[in-house]
Amino acid sequence: MQQRSILWVAAVIATVAVLVYLNSLVVRIERAEAQLGRTTEEEIAPKDLPDFEPASMTAISFDLPTEVSFAGEPVPLAIPDVRERLDKELHINSYLHNNTIFLMKRANRWLPQISAILKVHQIPDDFKYLPLIESGLVNDVSPKEAVGYWQILKSSGKELGLEITKEVDERYDPIKSTHAACKYLQKAYDKFGNWTVVAASYNRGIAGMTRAIENQKVNSYYDLFLNDETSRYVFRLHAIKEIMEHPEKYGFQVNARHLYQPEELRYVTVTQTIPDLVAFAKAHQSNYKLLKRHNPWLREERLTVKKGKTYQIGFPVSN
Repeated sequence: MQQRSILWVAAVIATVAVLVYLNSLVVRIERAEAQLGRTTEEEIAPKDLPDFEPASMTAISFDLPTEVSFAGEPVPLAIPDVRERLDKELHINSYLHNNTIFLMKRANRWLPQISAILKVHQIPDDFKYLPLIESGLVNDVSPKEAVGYWQILKSSGKELGLEITKEVDERYDPIKSTHAACKYLQKAYDKFGNWTVVAASYNRGIAGMTRAIENQKVNSYYDLFLNDETSRYVFRLHAIKEIMEHPEKYGFQVNARHLYQPEELRYVTVTQTIPDLVAFAKAHQSNYKLLKRHNPWLREERLTVKKGKTYQIGFPVSN
């Protein structure tokens, strides 16, 4: 009995101590607020948060466009799975904020140049969005060793007329690789006669799309049952086109001052072997970093030039 009494007294003392501590904590908080001249509500007011609208923090669902087309070919949105697949890719890319913003910035530099090349080859302008979903306009190498803005395989690149050696790989050249991609697109159109199927074939290949069409006995991309990657591929293209053409509708407000601009280049004609590209860059009032930036097709620190061969190496005009 005596032991219980002792425990009870100890519990009461501990409780009182906690209450005293909490009361003193409240008093200190109130004093701090008084010194700052703020109330708790003021402290969490929007004016103290970063400069953006609270609505931008809210995920919302977007209305799908009433009509969608690619290269003049309508997307059959009345088909439920077609509508849902577009819906999915549109929302995925709308909420890939950093990725999509940088696509817009890079696109300002490159899409006008790509569009001009597509026009020369009589390829529909909508194909300018294809390298955005292929590479994000970055000279990356895929796990399958596809290279450059257009993600061209070594074998395909050689077939399309690109030089690919240890020292030179024109798949990394945004301009020359675009010309090569146009050759493929025209070849695919000659085979299929449908630009949407052509776009899908850029992912699946001409042979792969031909097999699918023959096996399933349908002609429309939207009627084909395909592997997951190709099933998404054209819808990713539709989504990027829609967002790039109507950015505000999907919550993107990119200041025009933040867009990347084309960089004017001066070209040096090269007809003889360059044993040291670092020294070559310095001799042309530039440096190796800038040489590689504007000539990513140069893969080594030297360039062997065979008899009768000519290369154009670009440097920024400000250097």
